[in-house]
Amino acid sequence: MKIAVVGYPNVGKSSLVNRLTQSREAIVHERPGLTRDRKELRTEWNGRRVTLIDTGGVDLDDRDEMARSIQEQARAALADAQAALFVVDARAGVRPGDLEMADLLRRTANGRPVIVAANKVDTAADIPLAAEFHQLGLGEPVPVSAAQGLGTGDLLDRLTAAVPPDADAGEEDEDLVRLALIGRPNVGKSSMVNRILGDERVIVSEVAGTTRDAIDLPFTYDGPPARRVILVDTAGLRRQAKVGDSIEYYTALRSRRAAERADVALVICDATDGVTAQDLRVAELAMQSGCATALVLNKWDLTGGDDFDLDHERARVAQKLRLRPRVLTASALTGRHVQRLLQEAMALADRTSGRIPTPQLNRFLSEIQEIRQPPAKQNHRLKLIYMTQTGERPPRFSIQVNSRQRVTRDYAYFIENRLRERWRLEGIPLIVDFVERKERRGEGRSNPRRSRTAAG
Repeated sequence: MKIAVVGYPNVGKSSLVNRLTQSREAIVHERPGLTRDRKELRTEWNGRRVTLIDTGGVDLDDRDEMARSIQEQARAALADAQAALFVVDARAGVRPGDLEMADLLRRTANGRPVIVAANKVDTAADIPLAAEFHQLGLGEPVPVSAAQGLGTGDLLDRLTAAVPPDADAGEEDEDLVRLALIGRPNVGKSSMVNRILGDERVIVSEVAGTTRDAIDLPFTYDGPPARRVILVDTAGLRRQAKVGDSIEYYTALRSRRAAERADVALVICDATDGVTAQDLRVAELAMQSGCATALVLNKWDLTGGDDFDLDHERARVAQKLRLRPRVLTASALTGRHVQRLLQEAMALADRTSGRIPTPQLNRFLSEIQEIRQPPAKQNHRLKLIYMTQTGERPPRFSIQVNSRQRVTRDYAYFIENRLRERWRLEGIPLIVDFVERKERRGEGRSNPRRSRTAAG
C-alpha cells in the first residue's frame, strides 16, 4: 500500500519517513524546503508492505514558481496513494497552513483515510500537545517523535489498519534493473526522466540544483521483453572544490550512492558543451562503483547535428576512459533517441549479468594469441592455457597461464580490450584473473596462484 506523507514546511516529514522506514534515505536538514520531488521509500510492518511517499512542504499561500511545483508534486502523491499521513508540528500548535491543508485533504480525499501525526512529541510530558489538532476535523491525532521514535509503532498500526491488505503486493522481480541518471548540474537529467516516463514526475527548472535527492521512480519498460525498472534521478555532481555547503555535500553523496546501487548509469552531458572534464570524472566515478555506464549527449537539438564532431568526442572518451563507454546522442526536449537510450541501458544490464560459454572463450583465447603473440621473459614465453567466466555483475574471467610473472600489464590490457570488442562490453567493469598452473613431473595436478591484474 502507498501512503502520501504531506504537511507544512519543516514539520519533520522527512525525519519521520526515515524513522518509519529505519533508513536515512530522505534528506533531513534544519533549513526548510529541501524536499521538493516526491520520493518513495519502502518498509514492512506486521507482514504488510508499506510505501511511504515523502513530499515537499506545502504552503498553499506561497505563489512562488518552485512552491507551486512542490504543491503539484504533493497532489500527485495524494492521487497515487491509498491513504494520507498529515504531519503537523505539535510544539508549534495549529497554524493557518495546517488548517488550509486539512481543508484540502477533506475535499480531495475521495474516501481515502487521512491520519494526523503530531510530530515533535519528544517526551511523555508533551503528549497532551497533540490534543489541539482535533480541531482539524480529521480524527484522533497520533503523537509521535521522529527524533526519539516515540509512538511510531502506534502510527504504523493506524496506517495499516486504515487500508485493506493490498492483494497486489508481491515478491520483488529478479529481473529488476536499476537505472541511474547522473551528471553535472543543469544538463537535463530531470527533463530526461520526465521524457522517459511520459509524465512530469520530477520538478524541472532552469535553476541549477533544483533536484536535491536521489529519487527512485519505478516503471515498466515495454521491451521486448517487458521488465521492471527503477529509474533514479539524482542531484548534479560538481567538482569537490566547488561544493559550497553541507546540503550540497550530502546531495552529492546521495548521487554517488545511487550510482553504487545502480546496475546501469547514464551520464547525462550537455551536447552544447561537449564531453567536459567533469563529465569524464562522473563517468569514472560510476564505473569505479561497478556500474555499467554510457555517456549521453543531451540537448542534441541545440547543436545543429552536422556541425558537431561526434567522432572526435567518441575518440576522446575512448582515449580518456579505460572502460571505453559508448557515447550516445539524445534530446529530452524533442524525445529524439530517448527510446534508444532505454534499449542500450537494458542491453548493458543484460551483458553485465550474462555469461559467455567456456568453449567460446577458449576459441577467443586461441585467436588473440594468433593476432598478437604473448610476451616472453628470459627466453620463456607466456602461454595462455584455458579461459572461463567465474562471475557476473561485474563479469569476471579466469585465464590459466604457465607463468604469472610473464604477464605484462600491456598484454593484460590487450586481452581486456579484445574482450570488450568481441562481446560488446564497452563501459562495463570487468575483472580478468591470471591463474598460474605448473605441471608437476608425473602428475596432472596444478598449483594455482591467483592474481587479479585487470579490473575495471
